[in-house]
Amino acid sequence: MNLNENAARLCNDLVRTADLNQIMVSNAACGTRLIDCGAECRGGLAAGRALAEICMGGLGEVRYVPSARELWSGPSVAVMTDHPRLACMASQYAGWKIDIDGYFAMASGPMRALARTEKLFDGFAPQEFAGNAVGVLETSKRPTEAVCTYLAAACGVSPHELTLLFAPTASIAGTVQVVARSVETALHKLGELGFDLAAIHSAWGAAPLPPVAKNDLQGIGRTNDAVLYGGEVTLWVRTEERLIHELGPQVPSAASPDYGDPFESIFARYEYDFYRIDPHLFSPAAITFCNLATGGTHRYGELRPDVLQRSFAPA
Repeated sequence: MNLNENAARLCNDLVRTADLNQIMVSNAACGTRLIDCGAECRGGLAAGRALAEICMGGLGEVRYVPSARELWSGPSVAVMTDHPRLACMASQYAGWKIDIDGYFAMASGPMRALARTEKLFDGFAPQEFAGNAVGVLETSKRPTEAVCTYLAAACGVSPHELTLLFAPTASIAGTVQVVARSVETALHKLGELGFDLAAIHSAWGAAPLPPVAKNDLQGIGRTNDAVLYGGEVTLWVRTEERLIHELGPQVPSAASPDYGDPFESIFARYEYDFYRIDPHLFSPAAITFCNLATGGTHRYGELRPDVLQRSFAPA
């Protein structure tokens, strides 16, 4: 169950087939292993799937499946896990803001469980111990020496024991790993609403894989729209029906006052400041609860193919 050790094994598998996966592997001067999945290399669907599964600490599976015809003509990215709290919140959630000497990136992956710099780890057990740390950076720039040494120190490992994977949003692999966050967004929203995430036993989610954008700004818009307006999640929970009825309607993205326009338009409205956007917008379009305690099934929200068509259309 060690997230970083699981991810390190997946990284080793990815590196052994680097040519096949069209990735580039190098080492920083300090010894940190750097795996480029789309910044200065082609990357692709295989690299994107590996990147997303590494991001979940090896406790989730990512697959490409057909989209509903009325939603999107291309594929969707489906994710499943029987360890949703660990895979999605302790590992996949992009909750670590990196800003070192002008190098900015949002960090995700199991190294977060070693550093524990975020509030969501307060009281979060078990403690992660590992001889290796693995992180994922959403960026088009190769991590600098300062970034590598900072992250290694924060994780309590030597720089040569750290592996960093990276890809820009405007790449195939980068697009895949963001769209693979349908379940993660649902769990984060439920946690913000006060739901006990330990009551979630298993999870499945899917969101359409949009066309690769011409730049990262458009990519941020399209990947967010894929989840906000096309993402659907099913959670198997054991809880009181009362809690599902109370919280369920608040989970879908439609519960936010910022809902309704393509994300790039919303982003521009707030002068490209993520922190001014209503945080409750970031959740899937639809969610289904399957209550193991009662056998009840409850669905909330709806898919919005009309917004996806606007978002995915050629510029």
